[in-house]
Amino acid sequence: MAELTLKEQLSSAVKDAMRNKDKVRLVTLRMAQAAVKQIEIDERRDLTDEDVLKVLDKMLKQRRDAASQYDDAGRQELGDKERAEMVIIEEFMPAALTEDDLDGLIRAAISSTGAQGMQDMGNVMNELRPQVLGRVDMGHLSKKVRTALAG
Repeated sequence: MAELTLKEQLSSAVKDAMRNKDKVRLVTLRMAQAAVKQIEIDERRDLTDEDVLKVLDKMLKQRRDAASQYDDAGRQELGDKERAEMVIIEEFMPAALTEDDLDGLIRAAISSTGAQGMQDMGNVMNELRPQVLGRVDMGHLSKKVRTALAG
């Protein structure tokens, strides 16, 4: 049997959540499905797995930011809700990169782009983005690339 696309995996997980009456999971997965569908409608095309990963990555970033803001505001229960949604979304993301793997990818990107300094950061990030999508926080990646380019 062929490997399921991310959209098919989401759809299957929604059905499982309905069967199991797992409300939090169901709501979170339906939100993800709706975000994917919205882009498909807006752009009049089917999304690839890479496109779906971008959507899920954006949802994770939004939840990470919201959880941090709720924590800062002393609203622990709302922060916990955001983190619970993050755990569900992360199930559909590829395995995270280790720091060593990330360092290796950064070194390879710097050498393949011929980057000399900070002025080349955009080229290095563009080289890395497709390789790390959904596997690392882009803010963290940006800091590591900046450090590597600074020497």
